[in-house]
Amino acid sequence: MKPESALRRFVEFLRHKDLRVTQQRREVLLLAWSTHDHFTAEEMYSWVRKQGGQTSRATVYRTLGLLVEGGFLAALERGQGQILYEHILGHQHHDHMICLACGKLIEFRNPEIERLQEEECARTSFLMVHHSLTLEGYCASCRQRGAVPPAWSGAADNS
Repeated sequence: MKPESALRRFVEFLRHKDLRVTQQRREVLLLAWSTHDHFTAEEMYSWVRKQGGQTSRATVYRTLGLLVEGGFLAALERGQGQILYEHILGHQHHDHMICLACGKLIEFRNPEIERLQEEECARTSFLMVHHSLTLEGYCASCRQRGAVPPAWSGAADNS
């Protein structure tokens, strides 16, 4: 989705919630749309400052929360309290694998996993509106260089 379209939808979302459409909120959305990488709130705050913006750290955090609430961004828990964001509006759903040693983030899509989740929702009459699947483990590079703790090194050796 083009940034202008995302911005129009964000303006509609804010008005629907009776919130002000501020330059700071617009700036955060447009910066989020300027990257296809995952980013933290602190990285977003740094980007705002580099652009010469006067947006406070608190406004960045609140705006990211609104963008997640409105379905513009996904928030991915990376562990140790760190949250990564990515824009999802207009993008195909995908899941993530995170390496616990180096932090590498791998995106993947698996139609069979999606089908199984939908079947389970149907079986239990559950209306799913969003889901996130994150697999945590060790990437091939870290496993090869021995970065896996001894307790896990022999588990599910799939290399």
